[in-house]
Amino acid sequence: MAFTLDTPIGTLLDNPQAKAIIEQYIPGASTNPMVAMVKGMTINMVLAMPQAAQLGLTKQKAEQILVEVNKVVK
Repeated sequence: MAFTLDTPIGTLLDNPQAKAIIEQYIPGASTNPMVAMVKGMTINMVLAMPQAAQLGLTKQKAEQILVEVNKVVK
């Protein structure tokens, strides 16, 4: 199953390989206190929040992360 912008954040963070890649692009993302609130949200939903930009998460960066994750996680 390929990960997409409609994948819930929690699904990505539950996968150790995906979590490691996310941490490379956005250090501290998995330990951020807000992560509990967004685990059930899709990446697209998170991108719509102003806090995403504060963390440096853009649609382009999310797509880059997903390309890397989908290369590694089969």
